[in-house]
Amino acid sequence: MRRRTKRIRHTGELPRPPKARSGPIVPVLAFAGITVAVMQTLLVPVIKDLPVLLSTDPANATWVMTATLLAGAVSTPIMGRLGDLYGKRRMLLASLAVMVIGSLICASTDDLVVMIVGRALQGFAMGAIPLGIGIMRDELPREKLGSAMALMSSSIGVGGGLALPAAALVAQHTDWHALFLGSAGLGVLAMALTYTLVPEPPLRAPGTFDFIGAFGLSLGLVLLLLPITKGGDWGWASAPTLGLLAASVTVLVLWGLFELRTPAPLVDLRTTARREVLLTNLASIMVGVAFYAVSLVLPQLLQLPTSTGYGLGQSMVVAGLCVAPLGVTMMFVAPLYARISARRGPKSTLMLGMLIIAIGYGAGLGLLSAAWQTVLIAVVLGAGIGLAYSSLPALIIGAVDPSETGAANGLNTLMRSIGTSVSSAVIGMVLANTSVTMGSVQGSVQVPSMEGFRISFLIATGAVLIGLVLAAFLPSQRPSGHPVLLASSADAGPPPVVSVQAAPAATAGRTVRHDGAPSSAAPPPPGGTP
Repeated sequence: MRRRTKRIRHTGELPRPPKARSGPIVPVLAFAGITVAVMQTLLVPVIKDLPVLLSTDPANATWVMTATLLAGAVSTPIMGRLGDLYGKRRMLLASLAVMVIGSLICASTDDLVVMIVGRALQGFAMGAIPLGIGIMRDELPREKLGSAMALMSSSIGVGGGLALPAAALVAQHTDWHALFLGSAGLGVLAMALTYTLVPEPPLRAPGTFDFIGAFGLSLGLVLLLLPITKGGDWGWASAPTLGLLAASVTVLVLWGLFELRTPAPLVDLRTTARREVLLTNLASIMVGVAFYAVSLVLPQLLQLPTSTGYGLGQSMVVAGLCVAPLGVTMMFVAPLYARISARRGPKSTLMLGMLIIAIGYGAGLGLLSAAWQTVLIAVVLGAGIGLAYSSLPALIIGAVDPSETGAANGLNTLMRSIGTSVSSAVIGMVLANTSVTMGSVQGSVQVPSMEGFRISFLIATGAVLIGLVLAAFLPSQRPSGHPVLLASSADAGPPPVVSVQAAPAATAGRTVRHDGAPSSAAPPPPGGTP
């Protein structure tokens, strides 16, 4: 007799993967995330020398950094959605491949335009973070999921902190193009490990890719982030800045109206508008602001000459080593996060992390007079940022259907990128407007002032306190041994469907996993999580 098939609602119950194959997934995906962070950070030690290295003026040289930021912001939600539709590992490999190509282009040129193109291609690797989180959600057993997602979410900070001293050492003793060759080598290694050791999750979202939505979101983000990152050079009240901001609002509003009407949107705005998702994304912006402030302030303070009266006179390499504990601490708090979240829930962990960040910046207002003090600030801030970043994917995944984890985490990663963009623009403007003149009249230079550093720390403190208030209004998630709790189907809207073979009658009354296997868990009651 012909076997019948039917379509069932996805209840969010995932198959438990064999524990033997889950072992290498976490370190491999974390390494991929760290590789992406290295790509972002590798030019920080030579950023002040880029105009000379590329034979251009400072305003044009900043496009080398801006291009990566814009490409990363555009590609992150798009790659997340493509991963949900066509395979997360496949899209992860594609992201890393584009990064390798961009790195090789940058390693072979001194031309500004070609360098900008290569850096834009490197930015496409930013999608690796949400894709890695999505793979973990699909593949790992529950008892390992909390700490694994925490490490993956923190990898952007871990890689950035670890890359600073390494990149400074390379830039100080070899040709600066070697930085890109190193990035390409790490990318190839990450691809090989991912292809060999990471399985392709079977879960797929229904529908097709929303090309119009992808174009609209990309255009809106470019129009928004471009004036944010270049407003200091163009003037915040200039016609280009205000015109692009107005255009971004118009495009994003039209894009939102289109997404609400399309049957398979790039971003499910109804889900995004739910309280837990919206507040988590807004809090992510504030954490991004706080994270980037320390990355802008401490390296400059450490490298300023002691003749300024407040500079610490350290070399490029020593400055990188002093900031490196920021990333190392973020890596080591991942297991601690899993324990706290299992007992108190990810909301409490997020609030604790932001409170520690506020304490770190508050203490930093009076602890900027010695190199060891900057190390202490980096350790405290690393612990807080690590806890906060680790909580974000758990809060997002706990509020969306499993088939939407790639797109949802991609959007959350985008929110962090917007936070770092705002931080870069605002703190850059503060440091420029409070700079002081050093040297003789003939050889005078403008350098950041201690007042500017302290104002930057106050801005970061204010941002994280706003995030703390936002987090306080998040609904609490009941701890269950891991931080991922699925939202109720009533709140999430109609869940996607997948084709499976009809379950035997013996499974009636039980939940069916997406692979068709029965689960012992009872279906959730209407209107809430069991």
